[in-house]
Amino acid sequence: MARSEVHPAHRFRPWQVWPGSYDNPAVHEDYPLPPRPGFRLDRATPIASMGSCFAREIKSVLLERGYNYIQEETHHPAARHASAAWERLYNTFSMRQVFDYTFGPWSPTPRWWIAPISGQVQDPYRRVVLYDSLDQAEEDFARHRLCSRQALTRARVLILTLGLTEVWQDDDGHVICLPSGPYVNQGGDLSRYRFRVSRYQENLDNLEAIHRLLVVHNPVCQLVVTVSPVHLWATFRDDQDVISASCNSKSTLRAVADEFAARHDNVHYFPAYEMATIHLPALLGRPIWADGRENFHVNHQTVAYIMDQFLRHHGGESPENERA
Repeated sequence: MARSEVHPAHRFRPWQVWPGSYDNPAVHEDYPLPPRPGFRLDRATPIASMGSCFAREIKSVLLERGYNYIQEETHHPAARHASAAWERLYNTFSMRQVFDYTFGPWSPTPRWWIAPISGQVQDPYRRVVLYDSLDQAEEDFARHRLCSRQALTRARVLILTLGLTEVWQDDDGHVICLPSGPYVNQGGDLSRYRFRVSRYQENLDNLEAIHRLLVVHNPVCQLVVTVSPVHLWATFRDDQDVISASCNSKSTLRAVADEFAARHDNVHYFPAYEMATIHLPALLGRPIWADGRENFHVNHQTVAYIMDQFLRHHGGESPENERA
């Protein structure tokens, strides 16, 4: 039991106090997770992930270590980031749209963008997914919906990595992934979309909508929510710098994740963000940022550490065994 001179009558457990404070144990290699994992997994457990760039990192580590990571549409370039060709989903609105089109009717307007010069067909709701014709786009999306359903109903653990709160939304409430790709670069009309910063309640509402659909279509699935430690490369805001805008996104989503996990027995928060931004650099003194052009990403050692802790906590094995 831990104690302090400030609160002598109260006995805290080790994970409840700041490492090394007063006469409490110093910081340890392992992150101080409470011994209540909520669920257990092993290498046979079907695991899926979706979300920001960090979902791709999770995928890579789980496959490398021999876990049963769900892979649909392996031929599709957009599938390299997740368990199906969802591409990268940076905000909870885009994640909710995946669940909407997977499990129900979904007919946004416009459904497709046509690049003004090249004529390429672009999916506005997945990051730069391109086709040569509308027929090809419709055919591939029909297949994608089936594969998406397969991935989301097979998973016994689904990891969502929450990235940012900045969105581009149209008057009907649909959110495009990003204003990018040939449609945008060739002068496509974006007048129906407006940039805004989404807030706490609407992000919580999106996660609740995802949870309702998951309970209906895959009631045995355990949902793990993380906040991605990858920061914004740039912000569309003109009232804040990129560092402040990134911190706002992460702070909002961290509060949302806390409330969401507290509401549901099958939802679990995992502190990947805290490991990358506080435990490793501040307490263990280790570098966390990638080198080179993408220095807003965390490095491979940080990803490996986070996954070590995740598998130690939920798999019950030591990191050394996981890497064996």
